[in-house]
Amino acid sequence: MFNDKQKQALSYELDSSRIKSRSKGNVNLSYLEGFDIIETANKIFGHGNWDYAISKLEQVSQELNHNQNNVICYKAVINITVHDIQHSKSVTREDVGFGTGIAKTLADAHEGGAKEAVTDAIKRTLRSFGNQFGNSLYDKSRQHQNQPQTYSQPQTQQIPPQQQQYQQQPSQQMQNNTPQDYASLYNLGLTIMEQGQNLVVLGDDIFTKKDSIKACGFRWDGATKMWYKPINQQEAA
Repeated sequence: MFNDKQKQALSYELDSSRIKSRSKGNVNLSYLEGFDIIETANKIFGHGNWDYAISKLEQVSQELNHNQNNVICYKAVINITVHDIQHSKSVTREDVGFGTGIAKTLADAHEGGAKEAVTDAIKRTLRSFGNQFGNSLYDKSRQHQNQPQTYSQPQTQQIPPQQQQYQQQPSQQMQNNTPQDYASLYNLGLTIMEQGQNLVVLGDDIFTKKDSIKACGFRWDGATKMWYKPINQQEAA
């Protein structure tokens, strides 16, 4: 089914620089980002040599949180088929994923939940092909070295001075005071930190995730170029 080059690529140990981490409750979770998984599949299998189909996409639940935001959960079942170079042989895998959308409007919450569920299902299905797709991250006995934190920035990106201090002080990350509503931000690979009397949001591609951040009560500060929320506002929530 797979040629020698593909078998070799699939057998490599996972590059720790690809691993991201986030906190969920009091647990640290390691994961690979959706775009990274898809790029890896394109590199190993080849463009056009693999495809996926959505077998099922359905809403699981819907509720309002205490901020009157819509919280909608979706379940997706994804079927992935990988072909050999000649497309004469193929292997098919299937798995399930879940996603939660949190937003002021129903449309935005539905969009966020559905997209997250599909991405999660793709990641879970591809992991059956081995470590290059994050399967080793499910082995709790392994120690993955040099795991970057969710607040790390790519080396090619300029890091604002206001955020550099947090990379040097990871112990300031919120642990016990983070309400359950912030789980949606952790699921996006973001981190909540304390800055003086405010909470601030840090992470990659942060502006593209603004709707979810705003839904959790954070506001944009044009001077510092950061999303913030007064701590006393959180305590009152």
